[in-house]
Amino acid sequence: MLHFNLRFNLLVTFLILFSFKTAFGAYILIPMDDTQTNHLKAYGVAFLAIEKEINVNWLLNYRGGSFLIKSNDKIKEECTIRNISFSLIADLQSTSILQSISANDVNQEVIKLEKTPRIAIYSPKNKQPWDDAVTLALTYAEIPYDIIYDEEVLNNLLPLYDWLHLHHEDFTGQYGKFYAAFQNTPWYKDQKRLYEKNARELGFNKVSELKLEVAKKIKEFVFSGGFLFAMCSATDSYDIALASEGVDICQHMFDGDAMDSDIDKNLDFEKTLAFKNFNLVKDPNKYEFSSIDATQSRRVKAKIDFFTLFDFSAKWDPIPTMLCQNHMQVIKGFMGQTTAFKKQYLKSNVIVMGETNLSNEARYIHGKLGNGTWTFYGGHDPEDYQHKVGDPKTDLSLHPNSPGYRLILNNILFPAAKKKKLKT
Repeated sequence: MLHFNLRFNLLVTFLILFSFKTAFGAYILIPMDDTQTNHLKAYGVAFLAIEKEINVNWLLNYRGGSFLIKSNDKIKEECTIRNISFSLIADLQSTSILQSISANDVNQEVIKLEKTPRIAIYSPKNKQPWDDAVTLALTYAEIPYDIIYDEEVLNNLLPLYDWLHLHHEDFTGQYGKFYAAFQNTPWYKDQKRLYEKNARELGFNKVSELKLEVAKKIKEFVFSGGFLFAMCSATDSYDIALASEGVDICQHMFDGDAMDSDIDKNLDFEKTLAFKNFNLVKDPNKYEFSSIDATQSRRVKAKIDFFTLFDFSAKWDPIPTMLCQNHMQVIKGFMGQTTAFKKQYLKSNVIVMGETNLSNEARYIHGKLGNGTWTFYGGHDPEDYQHKVGDPKTDLSLHPNSPGYRLILNNILFPAAKKKKLKT
């Protein structure tokens, strides 16, 4: 009888301990509202969980777009090491959260993240006199990526990746329109010489011809199902390059000969992703590409420069909802060579996800092409209002809760989503 009682007591103890373990800590909830100590690092932990094939749910519009991750000792350890706020919740609690989100009258949705995105940054190998916000965000969040450039793109390596970011780039062959201010600086001369050498080695007579071919390859990548993200001048200069195929839009100091006449009349807007009916800035001494950008014409002071994210239906429009997840709906603005997009030049199928409060301009836009998508984000650095050439890079450890940088990281997790849930 004593032996039986001992076995019975051990069994009861085991069941109690098992129930305790199951009830407390079945899931890791990483809140993304104002209670989160490090929003940016949280994306890196979510990415790590996906890599390790751990169940990750992105709870759209629930506490700022929180992550619900199957409990795992490694993930808990990383949250602690990276100073990420989290809580352990039981199956009962997680079920209750998921049930509340599923209600038809609640603007929330559960998106399962199941595929590790293969990430590439389109960036020159030589050091540039400016920094790239996406590279900074990926590095700080501890998300792995590859750097590729013209040779890799032309050698058809893009299909190896799911997501491509265009580093601060000029696809028109005009070297960023930096001629007036920097034509005599060593970095500008070296960059021009290197770009021209690169074009010749890849079989092109001009840098503009090389960049056009790269732009077309990137367009094929998107059409075939790739995810494209670009900021600052890489946005409008990319579309300008596509629209100007077969037209010389470069002055002689850029490519050695004169530009064509009537170039505006010969632009083909059917080839662009986002923009239409724009005019080009022909003066080589003006630090501007076209009428698309609002940088020169906007009259918004820094203290009141904000843009507002749109509120989409999580259940019916999960893609823009995902891309707009944040703990703040009003985001402080920031400048760039391309700061914002004038709305009159947007194509009708472009989705505006963020717009400046005091002027008719879009800051954050999105669209589809074939089986893929693209997202353009105006401005250069969300935590440096007017980042200038040669300025030191932003230290993101000083901005772990940056809502502007969160938009970048939303785009990085977007390709991990289960596609069956993404209605388009």
